[in-house]
Amino acid sequence: MNLHDQSFTGIGESESYLDFQTKLSRVAKINRPVLIVGERGTGKEISARRIHFLSDRWKAPLVAVNCASLPSSLIESELFGYEKGAFTGAVQARKGRFEEADGGTLFLDEIGLIPMQVQEKILRAVEYGTFERVGSSNTHEIDVRILGATNANLKELCEKGLFKEDLLDRLSFEVLFLPPLRKRNGDIMLLAEFFASKMAFECKKDGDITFSEEVKKKLNSYAWPGNVRELKNVIERAVYRTEGTEIKDVDFDPFKNPYEEEKNDVSMEMEKPKEFRYELKDFSMAQEDLEISFIKRALEESGGNQRIAATLMNLTYDQFRGIYRKYKDRIKL
Repeated sequence: MNLHDQSFTGIGESESYLDFQTKLSRVAKINRPVLIVGERGTGKEISARRIHFLSDRWKAPLVAVNCASLPSSLIESELFGYEKGAFTGAVQARKGRFEEADGGTLFLDEIGLIPMQVQEKILRAVEYGTFERVGSSNTHEIDVRILGATNANLKELCEKGLFKEDLLDRLSFEVLFLPPLRKRNGDIMLLAEFFASKMAFECKKDGDITFSEEVKKKLNSYAWPGNVRELKNVIERAVYRTEGTEIKDVDFDPFKNPYEEEKNDVSMEMEKPKEFRYELKDFSMAQEDLEISFIKRALEESGGNQRIAATLMNLTYDQFRGIYRKYKDRIKL
């Protein structure tokens, strides 16, 4: 989500969502770094924007950098700028994002992907408020508040030598965990109605959009691996496909190829009798194959997210991990 997509900021009544917003509002006033942790589609960038505009820096720039979209070789020059002739193509000096955010806030999305050598330079900027452009020994002073976002476990990255512990210590004055949509009890339909209303206006539909009871059950029981962003897509797609104003069906997977149904049906029919081909002495083998089948299906439906997969199977994360480790070498998605 980009900083201009604020259509669902502030929408939510669940205890987990309101608790997150309370913590966010409290830390926004404190001039310290904040880490925002959450799954994809939960609204990390929008939360960073809210922190900035609730802070005393709200009149100053908010500069966002998506670290995932930058090659590792360019991140340093993007963040700190460079001098003319610093490298091939540097025909003139250029400010980096730190300088652009001076006096304001620098938002580093997917901060866990920043290379170690650049992390060292960020640490110096955070600790001393100084840095040097690429190709220069001149020191520049800056006043920047850093907000970082990630869906990775930064402590695990530290243990693997992929993230500097000193930098993590400096950035983690406060760590805010965005609740995934499946943990926001009651918010799914609230958000669905909001997205439906906006899409109905865009499609020039008359009348209020309503949802059938069956659709409500589907929406509330789905695991939402893509969280609010996925819900927005599902609802908008349903509204534009519906002739009237009542949503009677939703499509969670727009990539499902209708022309492969016949092929899938045949393959399913061929696979059905497999369980009956086991002899009684093969009980353990049959049990293993069944567990592997369930693990693979859960991982496919969760987009590879093991915590969501565990939820889909009605298991704890530890239970899921135990089964997954047992068959790891045999599970190929």
